[in-house]
Amino acid sequence: MAAANIGLPAHLVAVCFACTHNPSNQSKDHTANQAVFNIVKEKIMSPAIDLPPSDLMQESERIKNELLKVEVEVTRAATAARSVQMSGLREKLGYDKVNTVDAAYIVDSRIMKKTPVITPEALADILRTTEKSAKTTEQSRKRIIDILAKKDDRLIVIVGPCSIHDPTSALEYAEKVKQWRDKYGSDLEIIMRAYMEKPRTEKDWKGLVYDPLLDGSEDINLGLVLTRLLSGRITNLGVPIAMERLNALTPQYLNGLVAYDAIGARNTTDQKSREYASGTSSPVGFKNTPEGSLLSAVQAVRSAQSEHAFLGMSTDGVISQINTTGNETGHVILRGGQDGPNYSAEHVAQLKQLLNKYGLQESIIIDASHGNSGKQADKQIEVIKDVSRQVAGGETAIVGVMVESNLVAGAQKQKNADGKFKPASELIYGQSITDECAGLDDTDEMLAMLAEAAARRRKTEN
Repeated sequence: MAAANIGLPAHLVAVCFACTHNPSNQSKDHTANQAVFNIVKEKIMSPAIDLPPSDLMQESERIKNELLKVEVEVTRAATAARSVQMSGLREKLGYDKVNTVDAAYIVDSRIMKKTPVITPEALADILRTTEKSAKTTEQSRKRIIDILAKKDDRLIVIVGPCSIHDPTSALEYAEKVKQWRDKYGSDLEIIMRAYMEKPRTEKDWKGLVYDPLLDGSEDINLGLVLTRLLSGRITNLGVPIAMERLNALTPQYLNGLVAYDAIGARNTTDQKSREYASGTSSPVGFKNTPEGSLLSAVQAVRSAQSEHAFLGMSTDGVISQINTTGNETGHVILRGGQDGPNYSAEHVAQLKQLLNKYGLQESIIIDASHGNSGKQADKQIEVIKDVSRQVAGGETAIVGVMVESNLVAGAQKQKNADGKFKPASELIYGQSITDECAGLDDTDEMLAMLAEAAARRRKTEN
C-alpha cells in the first residue's frame, strides 16, 4: 500500500517514525505526525456531529480505512528504521556473533493473524472532543464525585441498555435520557449506560467495540471508530455516559468522553482492572463478584486508591510504563450473587460495616439488574421500590442505582436456531440482544420513585 494513496510522500512517513527511535530527532516528531494527520483530516470532511444516525457505520468505515492507510505505512517505516538501528546496537553490545536459531516454529503457534490497529491519538485527532462533550463529561464527573462524598444529596442513576449494538436506537435512547435529566435533574444525576464492551462467561458477542457488524467479522478497528463517534454524539447532546471497563487499552480511545467507569463482577478481582481503576480520570465502581463476595469488592476499592505501576499503552500506541496516583472515588456496587439478591437494608448494613472496618466511605450503588433481579427485567422495579424506601427513610449510604433499560422491553436472540447470526435488519429495533431490559414506561416510573425518595430524604435531613 503506497504512501501516495493518502497523498503523503514516503520520505515524510519514514522521518515521522525514524525520529521516534532517535532522541535527537524528537523536535521533528510532532511536525511530521501532524503532517500525516492534517492530510487525513482534509480527506474526512463530513462533520460526525451532523450526520444522520443511519450513516454513522458508513462514516466509521470511511475514517477507519483512511487511518489504517497511515498506520500501515508508519508501521512499515518504523520497523525498517528499528531493524537498522538494532543491527548496529547488537554489534555495539557484543551480541552480533552469538549463535541463534529461527524460533518461528515455537512462537505464535495459535495466532491466526495480526492486524494493525489505529492509535488512540490518531483517532482522537480526527474525531475531536467538542466543547459541549468535554463540558458534559467534566460537569457530570464533578457531580458524581460530590454525591459519593456526600456533598450533593442527589442520587446517581446509571440507566440504559445492557449493551449498545445499534447506533440509531442508542441515539434515540440518549434523547430520552436528555428529557429525563431535565425532568428529574434536581433529585437525580442521570447518566446513560453506554456499554460497548461485554464480558462473557464463555464465547459470545463481546460488544460493539469487537464486532460492530454483529456478524462475527470482529472488525475491532471499525468498532473503535464507531464507539468514539457514537460516544461523541451522545455527550454532545449534553448526556454523560458510563461504561464498563474490561482492560486498560480500549479506554484510551475514549479519553474525555466517559463520566463514570464500572468494573464488572468478573473483573473485580483482576489485578489489571484494579490498576486501571487507580489511574482512570473517572469515578469508578466495583461490583461484588458473581459469587457475591463483598470483601473482594472492598479490597478492589482499597487497591484502586493506591499508586500503581504497570504496563500499558500511551495514546500514540507505544507500550509504556504507567504510574498512577490512585483513585479516591472508588466504591462498591451491590449486584446480587449466587445466593440471591443483596439490595435489602440488611445487606446494605452488612456492607457499611465492612466499609467502616477498612476505613472507606459509606457510599454504595445498587444494581437493580443481574443477581438482584435474577436477570428478569420486570423485577428491577421491585428492587427500585425497596431501595427507594430505604433512601426515603434516611439511608445516606445509598448514593445511586443502576437500571438496565431500552426503547423496547425484554431481549431477543442474536442468533437463529442453527447458531448463525441474524441479519441486523431482522433484529427488533430498540430491543437488547444481551440481557433483558425494562421498557421506557417502567423506566420512567422507577426514575420517579427514586426522585421522590431523594427529595424525601433531603427533607428528613433538613
